[in-house]
Amino acid sequence: MNASPLFLPLIADDEDKSSPLKNRIRKNYRHLRKWANRTKTNCFRIYDRDIKEYPLAIDFYDERFCVHYFTSTRDSDAPRQDLYEEAMGAIDSLFHPSLESIYWRTRVKREMTEQYEKTGEKKQFFSVFEYGLQFRVNLTDYLDTGLFLDHRETRRLVASMAAGKRLLNLFAYTCSFSVHAAAAGALFTKSVDLSNTYTEWGRENFLLNSLPLTNNLIVREDCLKFLEKERDIYDVIVIDPPTISRSKKMDQMFDIQKDYPFLISKALALLSKDGTLIFSTNSRDFDFDESLFDGCTIFDISKKTIPIDFHNQKIHRCWKISLTQQKS
Repeated sequence: MNASPLFLPLIADDEDKSSPLKNRIRKNYRHLRKWANRTKTNCFRIYDRDIKEYPLAIDFYDERFCVHYFTSTRDSDAPRQDLYEEAMGAIDSLFHPSLESIYWRTRVKREMTEQYEKTGEKKQFFSVFEYGLQFRVNLTDYLDTGLFLDHRETRRLVASMAAGKRLLNLFAYTCSFSVHAAAAGALFTKSVDLSNTYTEWGRENFLLNSLPLTNNLIVREDCLKFLEKERDIYDVIVIDPPTISRSKKMDQMFDIQKDYPFLISKALALLSKDGTLIFSTNSRDFDFDESLFDGCTIFDISKKTIPIDFHNQKIHRCWKISLTQQKS
């Protein structure tokens, strides 16, 4: 595989009338390729459940492919054989990858209290580029790859406001928000996550981009407990929590709908008077009550943060929150 962010394969123009899926993948990829080359990005979505008969999302990671199958039932994890064969045939005829570079994942509708577990131990890490920065991803061992592609534009937004600023990244996962901010000239970043796996992964992302850890701190801690005792002030705060988390390391189950007032209120107490808080959630049923936060200016910026390659406009919701300046 070529590691260059500028190497994106060309594909043929001929149309295969027997496969609507193949034609849609071709159309999407050809549309995205110029954008990807221009932005030095080689990880993006090339199919996003565009056709209802093909309940798949297909992500391209530097000539590797992650195929997400969305099952409508909890009884079966396997896609229909004809769907599997058509998807594999489309990817093969368009890109000619090795079979080992196509990875399938099943997305099952889970109960709210179910926790996603580690799925493998192959430890096949490789790096991809996003807006010229490198990030380590893993397509075998976890349900998520280490880089949430739907937040690419949110990360770019955070980077655009980070120069000369102090950033706090809560539920930091693999620290991609912080890496973008640091590369854009942030004076200081602090990333907080409870997982030892993800905090170590985050350190590797900083080092991969030759960014020093001395002024980019990574803290392994429960974010709710962290907010109880943190006293430092930040200019930019990012909160992108899971919908539900019941880690054994936590005293109680985290529920975004129940806990977001505490999260945002505590974070606002750490925000500088001219600062910005970015809050996001992937919960489809989330109800955001702006009246809970007096003295704040709140904008729903969800539409601005949906990337060009995501056709599902409800993949996440995002708000920009600042402290309202009182007139003297």
